[in-house]
Amino acid sequence: MVNAALEVLNKLGHGFHEKPYENALVVELSLRGMSCQQQRCFNVFYKGTKVGEYIPDLIADDAIIVEPKVIDKISDHERGRMINYLRITGLPVGLILNFRRAKLE
Repeated sequence: MVNAALEVLNKLGHGFHEKPYENALVVELSLRGMSCQQQRCFNVFYKGTKVGEYIPDLIADDAIIVEPKVIDKISDHERGRMINYLRITGLPVGLILNFRRAKLE
């Protein structure tokens, strides 16, 4: 997964908005034989009542939430959100990828 993100960063360069990286990751992961879903919807429940939805950018191999970002730095805020996303989806792994600079974070 990280190698695919590095390939995307090397080919596209850094500093675009998030969507081109998301779309390029879909292409790269497919080329590497990984399944990938964009914008899959998960319901958010509170005490048994649906109160909203969470729609992750990408889910790879039905197990990994992938959040491409273009931000100054991945902080505890993004990490905390990912923990909530993992809880909501029941998926085991979350990956935050920051394409802001020439070096992937």
